[in-house]
Amino acid sequence: MSKILVVRFSSIGDIVLTTPVVRCLKEQLPDSKVHYLTKTAFASILEGNPHIDKLYTIQKDVSEQLKALKAENYDHIVDLHHNLRTAILKSGLKKPTTSFNKINFQKWLKVKFKMDRLPPTHIVERYLETVKTLGVKNDHKGLDYFVPSQDEVGLSELPLSHQNGYVGFVIGAKQNTKKMPLEKIISICKKLSKPILLLGGKEDMANAEEILKAVGPNAYSACGKFNINQSASLVRQADKIITHDTGLMHIAAAFGKEIISIWGNTIPAFGMYPYLTGHGDKGAGKIMEVEGLNCRPCSKLGFDKCPKGHFKCMLNIDIQAIVDAAK
Repeated sequence: MSKILVVRFSSIGDIVLTTPVVRCLKEQLPDSKVHYLTKTAFASILEGNPHIDKLYTIQKDVSEQLKALKAENYDHIVDLHHNLRTAILKSGLKKPTTSFNKINFQKWLKVKFKMDRLPPTHIVERYLETVKTLGVKNDHKGLDYFVPSQDEVGLSELPLSHQNGYVGFVIGAKQNTKKMPLEKIISICKKLSKPILLLGGKEDMANAEEILKAVGPNAYSACGKFNINQSASLVRQADKIITHDTGLMHIAAAFGKEIISIWGNTIPAFGMYPYLTGHGDKGAGKIMEVEGLNCRPCSKLGFDKCPKGHFKCMLNIDIQAIVDAAK
């Protein structure tokens, strides 16, 4: 029996994107034990995953778990984060390792010089390259997300207006240049005839309140009211999902939802578009982006505000096309 440690510290979407790796390892190497190391803040995303035999977490430094991980005597380490922390971990464990190719140089070329050397592959496929030497291959079953029973949210907990179906709208994003201005979100919500469930964290509550004031009872805010697993439960029960490039987008993909994804300063070509949802071209759902801008992408992550000052990548998004796709 072999023992394999998979490592990805953060964040929500990135961790969900690693789930095909742990599933393929467990199902294709059934005699193996699959362990996972992540940050404590993201443990709940993986605690219900039946393909993970043991979950280790750290608050900040790998030194917190290094002794326990050494005692496990792993046969192989699958490094899906590939940063300084994992370098320290691998040095300490001294076990055979394969590491994820982050294609940072190709991304830099695209951002800095608009030179396209990006591989035409999704990040999931690049994650799976790390276990190819173990005889594991892509099963093309998409992403996984397992909501613990205690976190299931019943429709009866929502307003009566939303108990017979709703469109989920993920209104936030980690960086401002990855999300539409508030007035555009309001404009979309006003044009939708179906009930709208606003999704996001506590940081999105103020914007959600502004949307509710403008839109009225057709919208309901779940922002900041539910934990990540409960929010995932609400995503799973939505008719469709409108979303920025966020972790909840990938959770929606794991549930095979029809996704309308909206892209600002980042681009789907970086390889992190919705994966195998069962809808749209290549299973990516409906992608909304302003093509042909010579300033895009301006970052592989995002900024607090548009570095050019015009924010055309979001201001020029076709609102009616989003509404039509949601209908």
